[in-house]
Amino acid sequence: MSAHRLLPDNLCDEAVRIETRRQFFGRGARGLGALALASLMDRDVHAAAKIGATAGLPSLPHFAPKATRAIYLHMVGAPPQMEMFDYKPVMNDWYDKDLPDSIRQGQRLTTMTSDQERFPIVPSKFAFQQHGRSGTWISELMPYTARMADDVAVIRSLHTEAINHEPAITFIQTGRQVPERPCIGSWITYGLGSMNRDLPTFVVLKASHSHPKAGVQAISARLWSSGFLSSEYAGVALRSGADPVLYINNPEGVPPQIRRRMLDSLGEMNRLRHEKIRDPETLARIEQYEMAFRMQSSVPELTDLTRESEATLKMYGDDVHSPGTFAHTCLMARRLVERDVRFVQIYHRGWDVHGRLPQVLPSQCKDVDQGAWALVQDLKQRGLLDETLIIWGGEFGRTVYCQGKLTEQTYGRDHHPRCFSIWMAGGGIKGGGVHGETDDFSYNIVRDPVHVRDLQATILHLFGIDHERFTFRHQGLDKRLTGVEPASVVKPVLA
Repeated sequence: MSAHRLLPDNLCDEAVRIETRRQFFGRGARGLGALALASLMDRDVHAAAKIGATAGLPSLPHFAPKATRAIYLHMVGAPPQMEMFDYKPVMNDWYDKDLPDSIRQGQRLTTMTSDQERFPIVPSKFAFQQHGRSGTWISELMPYTARMADDVAVIRSLHTEAINHEPAITFIQTGRQVPERPCIGSWITYGLGSMNRDLPTFVVLKASHSHPKAGVQAISARLWSSGFLSSEYAGVALRSGADPVLYINNPEGVPPQIRRRMLDSLGEMNRLRHEKIRDPETLARIEQYEMAFRMQSSVPELTDLTRESEATLKMYGDDVHSPGTFAHTCLMARRLVERDVRFVQIYHRGWDVHGRLPQVLPSQCKDVDQGAWALVQDLKQRGLLDETLIIWGGEFGRTVYCQGKLTEQTYGRDHHPRCFSIWMAGGGIKGGGVHGETDDFSYNIVRDPVHVRDLQATILHLFGIDHERFTFRHQGLDKRLTGVEPASVVKPVLA
């Protein structure tokens, strides 16, 4: 008998058969347990489960969580820490002097400045003051953030390995510089499940920037993808304008009753398909169709701001009336978590300040400062801040030396992964303090370094998840958000 006759007639069918067997043994115990539990539940719970609210993993949370929701405000392009939160007055005496080799220590540079003949230091031209009981130094560019100095914990010692935007953003969102992994919102959604059956568990909003010359980095849906997890855990992007989600509304001439009958028939076809091949993505597809149908009612109510009080709208500022602005997305984020959406991601671009920093940065800060402050105050007055974690920050920092020609009005700063600043508030964070310290050049960390993996471990910890025990089996390995290298919870910032 020839060797080729030992192979199955259809390799695809054989692969499906093997995968189905693995799924059966890997999930059988949990499936039987779920059926036994379901038999004890009342009919209303059965109905809710049939519609598709996900309950998360039965092993989670590992311990009592401090946060049940999160809003992650990502400033895409890397805000310069020494202009905003990392005050370095000593640098005023170093204007146009070269960065000492003893500070640089041969560290890697980007190709945008590695060929410069010199690295002239440029101190921040913006004034700083101390604020709050903690005396936190905050730039004049962030007057609203300064008002809530006692609500936020500033981390000045975050660092990363990535030196370019795409891998750095991917790293801080997914735990790996190369795309393919689930983002942090997907991990939390997978682990803890949904709290709202009529809205997605994980929502993404993209805010506009106002300065026409701001340096803009591209972002894509892979930043909020579910990677090797089921597609049901991916983020759902809501757009600004009259049609926040594409294709969820019925085509012209198709009434809801017809759409309901179509979905029922399509769902039955998908269930028959699932019985044949046991692909879990088929069930995810059924749930996505059902969620889209329910969102036809929930999204218009979500985006209708007419019931917001004048006092609330005034707190967010005039931009709140313009869909797509940062202030508007912050108010939308509050409305989402108020409706039990578990994870909201806001991306604000325009922070890539390689040049024209004195012109562009004030505009960028003005875009986000009042909206972020209003979001924290709004959550606080509604009793939601204690269980809603807020994270504000970029993907890496900026150099103390100037990129290109140095003038006081047009200087810029290059990428710098060795240190950068973020702030956190709410959901288990101890407000009113600063963690970590950098040298006089804001170039190296001299106390309490915090790696990106430490930040991710801390976020999971606040949700009651031990990052070392929170894994997903993929390609024969137990994958986790923080990877295989050491990561520690940043306990000093915890309440």
